[in-house]
Amino acid sequence: MFAYVGAYSSPEGPEGSRGHGEGIYLFAVNPATGALSQRAVFANPSNPSWLALAPSQTHLYSGNEVDNFEGSSGSVTAYAIERTSGRLTALNTVSSGGAGPAHISVHPSGRYVLAANYAGGTIAVLPIQPNGELGPATDVRHDEGTPGPSHATNAPPGSFASGGHDAPHAHMIQADPSGRFVLSTDLGLDRIFIWKLDLDNGKLAPNDPPSVSVPPGDGPRHFAFHPGGRWMYSLQEESSTVIAFDYDAANGRLTAKQTVSTLPGGFAGTNFTSEIAVSPDGRFIYAANRLHDSIAWLAIGPSGALTHAGETPTRGDYPRSFTMDPTGGFLYCFNQRSDAIVTFRIDRQTGALAFTGQYTPVGTPAAMVFLT
Repeated sequence: MFAYVGAYSSPEGPEGSRGHGEGIYLFAVNPATGALSQRAVFANPSNPSWLALAPSQTHLYSGNEVDNFEGSSGSVTAYAIERTSGRLTALNTVSSGGAGPAHISVHPSGRYVLAANYAGGTIAVLPIQPNGELGPATDVRHDEGTPGPSHATNAPPGSFASGGHDAPHAHMIQADPSGRFVLSTDLGLDRIFIWKLDLDNGKLAPNDPPSVSVPPGDGPRHFAFHPGGRWMYSLQEESSTVIAFDYDAANGRLTAKQTVSTLPGGFAGTNFTSEIAVSPDGRFIYAANRLHDSIAWLAIGPSGALTHAGETPTRGDYPRSFTMDPTGGFLYCFNQRSDAIVTFRIDRQTGALAFTGQYTPVGTPAAMVFLT
């Protein structure tokens, strides 16, 4: 099994810091131990900080989180994958439809890349050509609304977490499991937008209702669907909370039913969450805390409700994100300010994480996808 790791590689790195990475890293993965062995680096000096695979796993796409492509826009690069070796060949690069693409995903149909541009406050639909190259955007939507307050409604006591509520900031975009609807978060507007995607022309249309709101200032960042498709979980960056939603897959509607903290009881101070994921077996949710520098796990009950079950230190500084291998046996945490990936073994019964002893050096690591 191979894994690709995206990293910040530009002098204009995350939060104003310099990126230490070189581009996209290729690793071989030991399925028994979770160990990573570097095989190659594919140069990309434009912050390939988010990666997405085509459903066929024949092509990889990188969201290049910069603001200077074609004036004020970031970009997305298409790569062909050589399956035997995992090597990448760059095909082309197109505008992401806005500045600073923080997240990209591939629609389940394999026909479009979806991009969320944080700095630009836009989302875009990029068509995938038969050879895997990308075409110019078929649709670009500007998030519209009034930014929320700088202090989160549900912030922990003593929190100074703020930022992102100066303007619209699209943070994530992904289709639901069926591919019928596309969801996108805007941290600055405290809203989760729901769209219908016309697969024939690559156009987005607002759903009815077109969005749901989270508490003012809480700042929705990333979300994850349960494998069964009945529930969706939204992670709020400024409040360090997870909101559990019931999801009406027939109509693309979200109904909030529970809010749970990602932090231990009694915590006071500043924290920014970053990533959320559901275990492949659907039993646990994991969420990363930056500044507290931990990964929390929450048990998922029969109704989709959550119970905070524990947390473990990330053994590094400022976890940008994390991912689990396809079997759900290992979790890889990307400690942005420590320039390393930390590997944990997952206890499938309790959800607990155990450090394997492996640190893998990567400059300013940000994201990982697996080629299986």
